[in-house]
Amino acid sequence: MSDQNSEPGTGLWRTLRTPSAKFSLLTLLVGGFVLGVIFWGGFNTVIEATNTEAFCIGCHEMRDNVYQEYQKTIHYTNRTGVRAVCSDCHVPKEWGPKMLRKIQASRELYGKVTGSIDTREKFEAKRLQLAEREWARMKGNNSLECRNCHTLVSMDPEKQKPRARKSHELALKNSETCIDCHKGIAHHKPKGMKEDDE
Repeated sequence: MSDQNSEPGTGLWRTLRTPSAKFSLLTLLVGGFVLGVIFWGGFNTVIEATNTEAFCIGCHEMRDNVYQEYQKTIHYTNRTGVRAVCSDCHVPKEWGPKMLRKIQASRELYGKVTGSIDTREKFEAKRLQLAEREWARMKGNNSLECRNCHTLVSMDPEKQKPRARKSHELALKNSETCIDCHKGIAHHKPKGMKEDDE
């Protein structure tokens, strides 16, 4: 045996580079395409399943805390019957930002495993830190999730109360984003908020 063949992985690399003796190139391409479609379909199914309200409130930390608050807001019950679920506000629709958010959400799994918010008391103790992290994320992406449904340019100021009209006009003029003014729109505001956040 030559030194070249004795290198680790040489046989595997040669096998990967050499055309198959059993299958035609067309068979390999079609098989690869079919497997790719199956993989993509399965991957997409899992991603969409993790965007459902049922998945989000599957752990008691969410079900017993923020979900209870959300059920009392206009995003849950309103005159039009349009409901925003957890992912509508916390997961972007575009593929790239959605995947980034899913990766960031893995931190929440760590919290689940370690039990850092598994009681109401622990949750309340970390609530401000959790809220500030989410506000910063939303500010950083220009309230992307809010803008899936709401845009300043499509609002009809004539149908708004004077205070809301003035605030939205100023927000548009100053390039502010939704989360600058609408903290606590779907969940209670945490105790100890900075004055600027109020």
